[in-house]
Amino acid sequence: MDRLPRSSPPPLRLLVLDVDGTLTDSSHRVSAVALEAVARVHHAGVRVMIATGRRYRDTLPIASALGIDVPIVTASGALVKRPSDHATLARAAFAPGVLEGVVRYVAAAGHEPILYSDSYHRGFDFHCRTLADASSDPGPVGVGGLREYLGRNRDLADVLPALHELPPADVFAGFTMGTHDEMTALEAGLDEAFPSSLSLHTIKSPRYRDWMCEIAPVGVTKWSGVMAVAAGWGIAAEEICAVGDDVNDIPMIRAAGLGLAMGNARPEVQAVADGVVGHHDATGIADVAAAVLARLA
Repeated sequence: MDRLPRSSPPPLRLLVLDVDGTLTDSSHRVSAVALEAVARVHHAGVRVMIATGRRYRDTLPIASALGIDVPIVTASGALVKRPSDHATLARAAFAPGVLEGVVRYVAAAGHEPILYSDSYHRGFDFHCRTLADASSDPGPVGVGGLREYLGRNRDLADVLPALHELPPADVFAGFTMGTHDEMTALEAGLDEAFPSSLSLHTIKSPRYRDWMCEIAPVGVTKWSGVMAVAAGWGIAAEEICAVGDDVNDIPMIRAAGLGLAMGNARPEVQAVADGVVGHHDATGIADVAAAVLARLA
């Protein structure tokens, strides 16, 4: 472990783990080392929860591999579901008129909006305007990550050509993709056009080329999703360890009793963490387990 926190608050009762760049390695797999580390924490009596930017359906195999059956925080906090019966425990909602304006803004800026609704039981995961340019083999250069995303996930798409004019009422979050400069400019523009209405993050897409601008209702973060569950268990913030690597992990790393950043985390994430553990391709999750178990003594 590169740095250790110096504080000694109460014993930890909940470990919250990001997925991409944290639980999974650079090949997007959960290593045997990570599986063993999570099992040690779980067997010590500490609950383990996933909090990810991924879609719910896309997160289920990770939860299954870990052998945990607790609510999953998905879409960077906008949707919390229970995998045992796929019940929805918490779902974000945009203020009236905001979503319609946001989708029009994104489309007018030349980007394709991808919107999430709570549609697991309906057999699709997201809404888009078209699949005409989707490509599962985008080639080494020249084709953006959104085309690749749509190509790989076309069977989970609900195509609505008029999405920019009349988005579904139950949409709880969305995103678009492009270059870093495009997405940071879009984030700034959305923040100015819809003040105090949105939660926005520009992050590097972990499994597709390009960057993502994540869009959710104001106040929605992974931490808000975590606390929607933890409060029901009677677990306080200081009894939670939260671990991640990207900017959408910052709220939970800051708020948790023990906030840890992965060794591969972005500098701004490491800067707010209580401690920095190893790289996700090395000892990272094993270091996390050691830190959590040390707080049980």
